[in-house]
Amino acid sequence: MKLTKRSVDALMPEDKEYGIRDIELKGFGIRVMPSGRKTYQVQYRAAGRTRKIKIGVHGQVTADEARREAKKLLSEVAFGANPSEDKRMYRDAPLVSEVCDRFVDEHVKVHLKPTTQRTYKISVEKAIKPKLGKYKVKALTRADVSKFMHGMRDKPIQANRTFAALSKLMNLCEQWGLRPDGSNPCRHVKKYKENKRERYLSPEELERLGIVLNQSEAEGTETPFVVAAFKLLILTGARLGEIQTLKWEYIKEGCFMLPDSKTGAKKVYFGPEVQQILDALPKKPANPYVIAGTLEGEYMNDMQKPWRRIRKRAGLEDVRIHDLRHTFASVMVGAGHSLPTIGKMLGHSQPQTTARYAHLADAAMHDVANSMSGMISGMFKK
Repeated sequence: MKLTKRSVDALMPEDKEYGIRDIELKGFGIRVMPSGRKTYQVQYRAAGRTRKIKIGVHGQVTADEARREAKKLLSEVAFGANPSEDKRMYRDAPLVSEVCDRFVDEHVKVHLKPTTQRTYKISVEKAIKPKLGKYKVKALTRADVSKFMHGMRDKPIQANRTFAALSKLMNLCEQWGLRPDGSNPCRHVKKYKENKRERYLSPEELERLGIVLNQSEAEGTETPFVVAAFKLLILTGARLGEIQTLKWEYIKEGCFMLPDSKTGAKKVYFGPEVQQILDALPKKPANPYVIAGTLEGEYMNDMQKPWRRIRKRAGLEDVRIHDLRHTFASVMVGAGHSLPTIGKMLGHSQPQTTARYAHLADAAMHDVANSMSGMISGMFKK
């Protein structure tokens, strides 16, 4: 019979479940349960098998609404779709929290540097899992990501780091066949603008820091290894991790031959003052590291606590360890070295990374211009 509100209302339950087919739309029908529950459905064949899809329960869905949905589904089938299989795949699709674990095991632990691993793991455990973990991977939308980012607007840097991890995760979900190609929901979602913090030590501040470092070592409040680490950072412009994990075997004449760094294998050049610091450092038996830690065979892994003590004593409480690297670069700029040379010394893989110091070079050039114009102007007056 034709399924209408009146005809469906008139259907009475029996001892066993039974079905009624619509006389007009092939494949459209309704199942009547002994309980009296009546469910609209569509039946079709795909890949040699008969498939059924539930449309909705009579009373919650009208007969006309069910008919329209049935026509839509049957139209999709006619063009090669398999909505029943799509529905099953969606039902069986993993949650974001489940693919997060795979992401950490198969990508983060395998392909990323230790420091980046820590950043990604924090993003996954502290933000992505708690906020997006219950979403189906297939169902995550751009609107969901936008809302997620908006929720972290008060921590823009952390939000951007988390966004990078989420975007990579979604790309891998495409690679793993868990989302359609080109469906990354992070596309077109804006990251927050980051105001890069720039802090350079003045010559007077550098002098003050040097005095405090020497006093701390002489008084025994800091170990020779801690003091040496900060001096090496200032004198080489190396990254903290590069100095912490520096091994004696990496030291060659005038340079550190690092087999691995943030940007891959790298040379860190140094002068005779660095060699003097290295020569004065004791070598611990069975410890390959220059900056030896308290545990046997390990390097000093916590430099933040001693740095907080040292900078407080030096009156430099707003200075981070990484600012020592910036200071090295600023001194190079002041000495007239080119940005490509500075980038080479710092081990930058991209020229735009070094470009952040361009304004310092501009300031130095302005000083030269002022000096020259004053000199030439004086000649004119004569």
